[in-house]
Amino acid sequence: MAQTLDHEIVSIYPFTDEEVDQLCNNSVECVLMWATKDGWPVGVTHAFVWHDGKIWLTFASHRHRTTAIRRDNRVSVNVSSYGYPAGASEDLPGGAITFKGTGEFFDDDETKHWFYTALSQKLNPDSPEGEKFFYNLLDSPLRTILAVTPVKKIMYNGKTAGAHMAGTASEEQLGERLESDRERMNRERLKRGLEER
Repeated sequence: MAQTLDHEIVSIYPFTDEEVDQLCNNSVECVLMWATKDGWPVGVTHAFVWHDGKIWLTFASHRHRTTAIRRDNRVSVNVSSYGYPAGASEDLPGGAITFKGTGEFFDDDETKHWFYTALSQKLNPDSPEGEKFFYNLLDSPLRTILAVTPVKKIMYNGKTAGAHMAGTASEEQLGERLESDRERMNRERLKRGLEER
């Protein structure tokens, strides 16, 4: 079925599993989001590692986010191509993914060692000295590690969207319209006296 080209319909631009891995393995920054006790949404930028289908990041145990996530481990993490390092390949996926997921804390030495090593290597791929310096910076007694297990992905594949708008995307590249663009959008259009799409 042909898709309607409409700037308000964006759920038809997903990433493949391979593109999700490429985006998450190459982007060095993500935004971790959680809710405070009084309901405010808050987000902080972190360096991260994508491993075993989870987002791994770290911060000091005395941060407010530690208490908030221990109280309610439902979090979101946004990863985008804006987090690519300078000089990243133009062949990498463009766009962003917001992962809704659950957080789990780790404080054991084995997890800390592999994670500190992985993050230090990711941020210093061509500098053993920088890798060692960053590892030692991370290795502090107050630090904890958070692993976020995704339960839902909200995706926007910017390259596919651009190709679709230029008329060069194939139907196979497009995803199905999700409920937000299939039903909720049309309810809103009807409320405003507009035709369904």
